[in-house]
Amino acid sequence: MAFSLIPLPYASDALEPAISAHTLSFHHGKHHQTYIDKMNAAIDGTDMAGDDMETVIAKARGSNQGLFNNAAQSWNHAFYWHSMAADGGAPSAELAAKIDEAFGSLDALKEQLEARGVGHFASGWVWLAEKDGKLSIEETHDGDTLADSDFNPLLTIDVW
Repeated sequence: MAFSLIPLPYASDALEPAISAHTLSFHHGKHHQTYIDKMNAAIDGTDMAGDDMETVIAKARGSNQGLFNNAAQSWNHAFYWHSMAADGGAPSAELAAKIDEAFGSLDALKEQLEARGVGHFASGWVWLAEKDGKLSIEETHDGDTLADSDFNPLLTIDVW
């Protein structure tokens, strides 16, 4: 089973002016597609060919760095597209309460996410994640992911 690039959950110009249609189309259609293509090539003809992406990530972690990077980046980008919305939005009442408990306010969370992203050296990901009912901000470097971790990612920011 080959993996396919998921469609964006919004029009390519829906995030303007924050992200231009050109940038979004390139990032999704070229950059993300390349990760998918390289992952598919690496698993073709192997026992991982029928696995879901999380299983490919878990099997490749520590044993096949190239495959791991491409599978993890494929998963991270698919998650990333769903971390944004054209009209933004607000957290549910339950999530808002957890944000207030962990960070003090939504504005404080935004400030901390931005600070972690700006402070992250080189490329990677900044995540709002939940573990054992508690929210935290996590960072992964380069192509690492929370997909096969004990954390439940809620949103992510691609850091370049």
